[in-house]
Amino acid sequence: MYRFSNTVIGVLNLLTLLASIPIIGTALYKARSSTTCENFLQTPLLVIGFIILLVSLAGFIGACFNVAWALWVYLVVMIFLIATLMGLTLFGLVVTSQGGGVEVPGRVYKEYRLGDYHPWLRERVRDPQYWNSIRSCILSSKTCTKIESWTTLDYFQRDMTSVQSGCCKPPTACTYEAGVVDGGGDCYRWNNGVEMLCYECDACKAGVLEEIRLDWRKLSVVNILILVLLIAVYAAGCCAFHNTRHAAHPYHPSDDNRMTRVRPRWDYYWWRWWHEKKEQLY
Repeated sequence: MYRFSNTVIGVLNLLTLLASIPIIGTALYKARSSTTCENFLQTPLLVIGFIILLVSLAGFIGACFNVAWALWVYLVVMIFLIATLMGLTLFGLVVTSQGGGVEVPGRVYKEYRLGDYHPWLRERVRDPQYWNSIRSCILSSKTCTKIESWTTLDYFQRDMTSVQSGCCKPPTACTYEAGVVDGGGDCYRWNNGVEMLCYECDACKAGVLEEIRLDWRKLSVVNILILVLLIAVYAAGCCAFHNTRHAAHPYHPSDDNRMTRVRPRWDYYWWRWWHEKKEQLY
């Protein structure tokens, strides 16, 4: 049992250690890539990846080399990691429960409204410093350049990303006739300038939030799978920690290794009584 549990915890921690590498790689890729502008999840991914890497390394060393203190640190950090990851997952599910696109009659793409998203997310994109960094990223990624050559028929037949729908064109409800603008606040924010377009529109901010929402939902699913794995690893780690301590202190005072007195069965008394009576008769 000692070898089995320690082998299991060693193998599981080796797998989680290897799994942390693509998590860290994904965070670094999102940080350096010019095709994605939502840097909202890069830091959590990076932190989670490094914590899993270090915790798995401690668990692997403790289980395979019988290092009790490493397993103790591993179990303490693991319980905090499980609790933190569970809280972040629940928070992410709540925050991303609102939002989604609105169907546009006669069009393939959807349009997005800022008021449909969770207040916490809305406050994020309303922060000028945060929004300016996203705006600069969208400009450098040439997201809107990809639909500059579209014809009127393309707008009816082709789909757009949420960022293209919100940032690269005015809302479909807007009308511009004889210098009169009608259709809402975003219609007045629209500008034909390449560096202006609808980058200051609420629809653009909503389009960015839609990408964040979808990415966060995917991350929440991954977090749930990681939580199940971490709980299983934690349970195996507890067994490995107990076995490692037992191996280091095989005769611990708390162990009950003394022989206990066995109480005779009922037929023993009957047999003894019968033989005593028999001796008295003969």
